[in-house]
Amino acid sequence: MEKRPGIVVNDNALEPYTTVIQRRIENAIATEARILGESKNLYEFASGHLFYGLHRNAQDWVFREWAPNATSIFLIGEFNDWQDRNEYLMQRGEHGNWEIQLPLDLLKHNQRYKLHIYWNGGSGYRIPSYAWRAVQDQTTKTFDAQVWAPEQEYVWKNKDLTSSSKHPLIYEAHIGMASEDEKVASYTEFRLHVLPRIQSLGYNTIQFMAIQEHPYYGSFGYHVSNFFAASSRFGTPEELKELIDEAHGMGIAVIMDIVHSHAVKNEFEGLGLFDGTGSQYFHTNDRREHVAWDSLCFNYGRPEVLHFLLSNCKFWLEEYKFDGFRFDGVTSMLYYDHGLGKNFTNYSQYYDGSQDEDAISYLMLANRLIKQINAHSITVAEEMSGMPGLASPQSLGGIGFDYRMAMGIPDYWIKLIKEYKDENWNIGELFYQLTSKRYDEQTISYAESHDQALVGDQTIIFRLVNDQMYYSMDRSMKNLKVERGIALHKMIRLITLATSGGGYLNFMGNEFGHPEWIDFPREGNGWSYKFARRMWSLSESGFLKYQLLNEFDRDMIQLIRNESVLDDQWIRTIHENEKDKIIVFERGNLLFVFSFNPDKSFTDYTIPIGAGKFSTVLCTDSEKYGGFGLVAENYLYYSVEEKLSKGNFLKLYIPARTGIVLKRLVVRSVYDV
Repeated sequence: MEKRPGIVVNDNALEPYTTVIQRRIENAIATEARILGESKNLYEFASGHLFYGLHRNAQDWVFREWAPNATSIFLIGEFNDWQDRNEYLMQRGEHGNWEIQLPLDLLKHNQRYKLHIYWNGGSGYRIPSYAWRAVQDQTTKTFDAQVWAPEQEYVWKNKDLTSSSKHPLIYEAHIGMASEDEKVASYTEFRLHVLPRIQSLGYNTIQFMAIQEHPYYGSFGYHVSNFFAASSRFGTPEELKELIDEAHGMGIAVIMDIVHSHAVKNEFEGLGLFDGTGSQYFHTNDRREHVAWDSLCFNYGRPEVLHFLLSNCKFWLEEYKFDGFRFDGVTSMLYYDHGLGKNFTNYSQYYDGSQDEDAISYLMLANRLIKQINAHSITVAEEMSGMPGLASPQSLGGIGFDYRMAMGIPDYWIKLIKEYKDENWNIGELFYQLTSKRYDEQTISYAESHDQALVGDQTIIFRLVNDQMYYSMDRSMKNLKVERGIALHKMIRLITLATSGGGYLNFMGNEFGHPEWIDFPREGNGWSYKFARRMWSLSESGFLKYQLLNEFDRDMIQLIRNESVLDDQWIRTIHENEKDKIIVFERGNLLFVFSFNPDKSFTDYTIPIGAGKFSTVLCTDSEKYGGFGLVAENYLYYSVEEKLSKGNFLKLYIPARTGIVLKRLVVRSVYDV
């Protein structure tokens, strides 16, 4: 009898696909055995960055590169006036490897260099594939590798986090746009000005975008050219390390967006035609170019590509002490057609032969390696197809991610706001969309990320309030549209967090309803930084409603953390009334009451619940959060027994468009009841 993987045991609907699931497990095992060679394990194997690239020894510099199609390679740079010279001609070794040794006094810290690679029929200047630093020439706008050998290596001040939170509350951030000034911000500015803000809000994890070097700033960091280089736009490697170090000192985990789903097409800066062939890292057939992203697709079936990508995972974890990764574009990796145009309405679409089994093996190996390096690491998959087992342990037949992004939730919120008046929102469907997930997988829920803030889209607050954000956000001003928008903004975020399947994410600035969209400098906007920044002062002004939204987000996050709400996997629906637009559910020790009714408030609204005593711990209608203050927050509520109904009931005053969180208090004696 065929062995049934754990994910099949947990979900009988997967039974017809047992053979495919088992084959994927065996493929990953076979791939690992095939690539290890003389290496003892994945950890030892994933050390390409310690062999290739530029390294300083006690006696000399050693530089190595893998370029199997090259006929000759010259190392050139500021040290030799950028000239091909025989004394800097690299020597070819086995398996397409090239090497050169140089005197210690030849290369100096900060000097620029690159490769001049020749192949049959042509040549080209290239940045080394394992370069740890690349810098942009402000005149030519092209990049060069840079010798990075400061006299003093960075000394870490704080110990590694002994454990990352099992329920990450993620603050998604982009270093460059984290300043209020119209410029590219730095690692240091983020550390000094934004990191304390994140700590005060209560988020326990930071997710950094755009860390891997990318030629075009406006790509948001997703067209990577130099996979081992921390973007020099934002500062030095030591400044990034200091930022991560200080976050760790605050007990905050730091993960990064890692882009292994595709690469920039640029040939000079990137890997596209590195040694004169297109097949070195990427496919050469119709799978080479990503039809939607204008980028190149890795060939995960090639051992050298697996070596490169797995080494990249190890590099960021060990050199910079990142606590894990959010893998970008996983859907694109999983399917030959990148999942484009599919609605994924039945299980057969996950096992019909349109999946890239090589990519699946890579993702399984990457997750396995990451846990070997740091057992407390976090891996998150940005994946929209819903492939079962993606965030299940490999011991159960899953791919091994810790979490998957609940990408349908922000899409659903936008659809609701855009297409329906809130009096027509279907409460049952809303609650289903927020809570529907595989119970053997954890998810990161979010109402909006950076995607909803980009030009061509709109944030939730902007959809709700629109141009009134410019005129009516003063605390003293009354405006029905603004009041509606602020009320719903708080409720949407609270119910998304309260129903999350393991973790939560917020993009920086959205916590206080940052106005405007994100638009990076480009020709179409006159290369302006006006919309590629964050106007933090709006939340600190003392007279604008943005500050009230910021305070609500802080109290919401800290309440969920302090009460360990997400430790409780089960969300228990207490009451749902479509006509009244009210939903009540319990999680952990908290009772969540939401009324999405736009105009009707309810007096003595009856909620069936066991005997208990409750206090209000959070209310979206509180005046300190920009509400009307209609709920008595210092009041104790007791459930009342009704003999005719044979049960206990809580009677609440519930204003329109309000979320109330009650805490069940411990009853210690008869006098407490």
